[in-house]
Amino acid sequence: MKVILAKRAGFCFGVKRATQMAFEAAGKDQKTFTLGPIIHSPQVVNKLEEMGVGVVKDLSGVSNGTVIIRSHGVLASEMDEAHQKQLEVVDATCPFVKKAQEHVQYLSEAGYDVLVVGDADHPEVQGIVSYGKEKVYVVASGDQVKQLPKMGKMGVVAQTTQSFDNLKSVVTECLRRGGEVRVYNTICDATAVRQQEATELAQQVDCMIVIGGFNSANTRRLAEICTEIQPRTYHIETAAEIDCSWFQGVDTVGVTAGASTPKWIIDEVMNRLEQVKNSH
Repeated sequence: MKVILAKRAGFCFGVKRATQMAFEAAGKDQKTFTLGPIIHSPQVVNKLEEMGVGVVKDLSGVSNGTVIIRSHGVLASEMDEAHQKQLEVVDATCPFVKKAQEHVQYLSEAGYDVLVVGDADHPEVQGIVSYGKEKVYVVASGDQVKQLPKMGKMGVVAQTTQSFDNLKSVVTECLRRGGEVRVYNTICDATAVRQQEATELAQQVDCMIVIGGFNSANTRRLAEICTEIQPRTYHIETAAEIDCSWFQGVDTVGVTAGASTPKWIIDEVMNRLEQVKNSH
């Protein structure tokens, strides 16, 4: 049985940076918290908790210590609250997300109605929206633009994990409406690269393993893409979930991982697959 690992499986730049910052902060003496999970990987969150870094949903019960801002970013009001309470702030917001926040703030101050292309329930999008003054709309697709009120000046940014095609569909609909349209392409290509690799790999194998948190949107999307091509696709968080029966009659296994999956988890899965391979 041959096992092929996607070249860019695992951590993207923003997640890697946030995780490093969190582990560095964990080594300090004072109380340390992350505001929301640092990344969408329960295993990383658990490891930080073992090192004394807890997770808080909000800052209401925090009066001192260090607060780490997660890679997805937080609400502008939460950032203000952290500074008002004079907490030590370690801002691990992904620089690509930070850019989207800054663009929304600028567009809003310049008198634009702002459209954020993305998932309204995702913490990254909620954070981005909070940097606008008013008239900030979240749209998931070009079709949703048709339902919005008439606007003279429109500014568009995107959740960093959106597809370029989806951003394009929204912008096209905005242009059809007339008026001024200002667009900032805030998409990070890490997602697109992983999805393209997964698409190509799933076509070459008899079985796909997708590693990553069940709460990770980009990992779930990878699993969906692979399943469409190769029905024998399994989304797992850890090596312990691997079932030997998955590989009956399988010659080639493909492995990929979401942008918030740490290398140690991928290594454990690869080692487990090596054991399965040797037992066949």
